[in-house]
Amino acid sequence: MGTEYKSIRDVEFGEELPIYLPDTSLKKSAEFAALVGWEGARFSDHEKAKEEGLAGAMVPGILNQAYFSAMIHTWAPNSNLLSIDTIFRAPVIADQEYSMQATVTDIDEDAGIIEIDLVMSNQKKETRVLGTARISLKT
Repeated sequence: MGTEYKSIRDVEFGEELPIYLPDTSLKKSAEFAALVGWEGARFSDHEKAKEEGLAGAMVPGILNQAYFSAMIHTWAPNSNLLSIDTIFRAPVIADQEYSMQATVTDIDEDAGIIEIDLVMSNQKKETRVLGTARISLKT
């Protein structure tokens, strides 16, 4: 099975992207935080993060944005991500399971731009992160 490239004509208003299950392990969160220069207990150690008043070590927000980008590029590998805007409603705690959903909410065929609403939820279906992405796709 090869990579499926999309045209803007292949996309439907209200279309739901495949659910994406991000790697929110403490190991991945700590590695990513170190790569971007954010070493610290809040991203690498549950007990020390709790001492800082957090529920546990957090997944860096920009890693969550990267996972949204990966979800979009898995669905439309030839898309160009123009922007991603997120609101963090609650911390994303490492070592917990989350799922990401996305829905096409606008298609501008003339400009070749698609808007996608984004939601990241925990197992209790509580929204942790939400936002909007704008991508371009050729016709």
